[in-house]
Amino acid sequence: MESYNWDPALSKLLSALEANRASIPSCSDEEFNFLSELLQSKELNALVQVYNKILKNLKDDKFFPILSNAMEINVEVLGLLASKTHASDEFKELFQLLQKPHVQALLIAHDTVAQKDYYPRLPDIPVEVDEDEETVKIVQLVKSDEPLSGTGIEPIMGATIKTDEQTGKIVIARVMHGGAADRSGLIHVGDEIHEVNGISVEGKTPNDVLKILQNSEGTITFKIVPADRKGVFRESKIRVRAHFSYKASEDPETPCTEAGLDFDKGDVLHIVCQDDAHWYRARKEGDRNMRAGLIPSRALQEHRIIMQRQQHEKLEDDSIKNDDFDREEIATYEEVAKLYPRPGLYRPVVLIGPPGVGRNELKRRLMAIDPEKYRTPVPYTSRSPRPGEVDGKEYFFVSRAQMEEDISNGKFIEYGEYKGNLYGTSAESVTSLVNASYVCILSPHYQALKMIRTSKLKPYVIYIKPPRFEIFKDTRNESRARSTFDETNSRGFTDEEFDEILHSAARIEFLYSHMFDETIINADLSMAFEQLLLSIHKLESEPLWVPASWV
Repeated sequence: MESYNWDPALSKLLSALEANRASIPSCSDEEFNFLSELLQSKELNALVQVYNKILKNLKDDKFFPILSNAMEINVEVLGLLASKTHASDEFKELFQLLQKPHVQALLIAHDTVAQKDYYPRLPDIPVEVDEDEETVKIVQLVKSDEPLSGTGIEPIMGATIKTDEQTGKIVIARVMHGGAADRSGLIHVGDEIHEVNGISVEGKTPNDVLKILQNSEGTITFKIVPADRKGVFRESKIRVRAHFSYKASEDPETPCTEAGLDFDKGDVLHIVCQDDAHWYRARKEGDRNMRAGLIPSRALQEHRIIMQRQQHEKLEDDSIKNDDFDREEIATYEEVAKLYPRPGLYRPVVLIGPPGVGRNELKRRLMAIDPEKYRTPVPYTSRSPRPGEVDGKEYFFVSRAQMEEDISNGKFIEYGEYKGNLYGTSAESVTSLVNASYVCILSPHYQALKMIRTSKLKPYVIYIKPPRFEIFKDTRNESRARSTFDETNSRGFTDEEFDEILHSAARIEFLYSHMFDETIINADLSMAFEQLLLSIHKLESEPLWVPASWV
């Protein structure tokens, strides 16, 4: 072995191998030479030295996590960098690096280990213990000092109880995330309660147990038999956007009013647990201090909506009932995730609203203030070009057969027929503008939303909503707005046309509001335009919630 700072253990192994060569007849010369060369390789020696150093440092207890929220810090840094990627190439490179799935997976793995978020390894059951013997736990909880707002047990111990239908025992029905029972880590769903403060609860009802708890002061002692649990509860990471509002106090079916979580349509919720078929446990996203509460499950809410529609079907407007909207799509919760801005790749901005609400004027103003930033895709048509028209400028001119084939293949996000000719906007036209670093502005018919709102295009949908009738009429008359219902564009709007716009707006909102990212009320065109500019700036600089399948 050549002169080198060789590991003593490897030297001993090599010496032993050479000394015992003759006593190992089954070892061929080829195998012997392979082992000899391996033990003399610098690569193996270097690995052993690295291992020894790590082992020494571990013994010195020098390796420990400095923090346990690396991924959370990564998200904050991405938020800060999102608006600064134009400042330097280093900012842009760091922004792209921190978004890479492998980097984020590494940070998540680091946090998991740092937080010791893994299943504990329990010791083997001692020989003298009978595995079938019933185990009893003594659990003590400090009674909440808050006044009770209802008759439930949840405000006292952070859990609900029920009578098991098969055994007649009092068992834990739900453990509220963040409550006293959950924080203790000792009380779980299905656990049997045998005693409360030394009082046996055998043969008692949940209301009887509640009275015992209400009359107790300070620390409450429970004697509990744990339920058989094959798995350990782990908090879900699912975030959803609610497409309906909910108030627990107005829900006669809620298991416990005090345990309910109120939320508004559009709120993002963190689903903590969805083990129950009818009730999820959730908290509002961003509020880590809030106790998780009960909300209707997707299945329960869908059932409620179906029942409501059946009850009110005769009262519904025919224009809504006969719309081509897919009635099977019932919006309750949509799973979402945050999408970070991509430098140089802007999400298309889609302006939705009824004809006459001002979408086209808002689009015109955007393109006028910065034509090098805002663009609208060139439409396709099957008609022949008119004198002076250039293919690819005003329109892309194609044959009717070609356009019909592309439509059947789903290449158009919107199309229609006018005076015997087909017109439409292709998805490829939109992606071409996005890839060329333009902000693509679209103002399609609302029925096109299903084709546009996809993971490929990732649009930001802004609903342009008219104000109430009086304001709508006054502002349009003051600005001398021309009626979009008049082909000659020579007169203002009539009261009937204002009513029709408002009626159409209500119809769009009823059917498609779950697809809107934002709503702008166009009471004053200048103010609506300023709000639109702010929305686009937010879109370009902040991470926003989108359907989880887009990320």
